[in-house]
Amino acid sequence: MMANEKVYLKDPAAILDYAFDWSTWLTSGDSIVSATVVAETGLTVDSSAASGTAVTAWLSDGEPGDLYRVTCQVVTTAGR
Repeated sequence: MMANEKVYLKDPAAILDYAFDWSTWLTSGDSIVSATVVAETGLTVDSSAASGTAVTAWLSDGEPGDLYRVTCQVVTTAGR
């Protein structure tokens, strides 16, 4: 299993966009056709959008100092 983990700081009152860059995982010419972004309880995924080899998710809520796992699963034009 391959992992690409990052840690971001977020103000609970803010609604911010976070990018998932899949370019190093995809073959040449492959692109994302759909994506599912899920956050642990306490953090809200307001929306998400796929474009080319990246997915952007807008997140809100959360508690100061808490850590939340956010996962992004994609389907590509090559069926990956």
